Amino acid sequence: MTVPFFQVQPGVWTATAMIAAIVLSSTAGEVLTAAAMKSLGDLDKIRAHSGVKGAIRAVLTCPLFFAGVFFLALAFFALLFALNHLNLSLVAPASASLTLVTNAIAGKIFLKENVDRRRWAAAAFVCVGVYLLAH
Repeated sequence: MTVPFFQVQPGVWTATAMIAAIVLSSTAGEVLTAAAMKSLGDLDKIRAHSGVKGAIRAVLTCPLFFAGVFFLALAFFALLFALNHLNLSLVAPASASLTLVTNAIAGKIFLKENVDRRRWAAAAFVCVGVYLLAH
């Protein structure tokens, strides 16, 4: 099967939805994985107490970890789908940079992380950059 030289690009709303699917699923996966690791505690201490098998067992018995892996896999397949329909020069920078913004927001809200003014300023600059990239 050959790919036609000229392909019709999806509309703005379709492209936005594809990038949003990548960003939201990636953020959910990263937040859930971080929450899982924080709930487990120090893996070095677990390894010292129970060995490598104990540390692996601790990770593999954590439901938050598998939820995080599920959403990260979903983000990967959403990225593949978007790359099939949109230009790499839009998808890669937009999804990567917007994920940085949503991770800062989610880290502050869900993980109670300290996000200082520099990170918020960087997130605002990223938003401006994505806007300029898209237009």
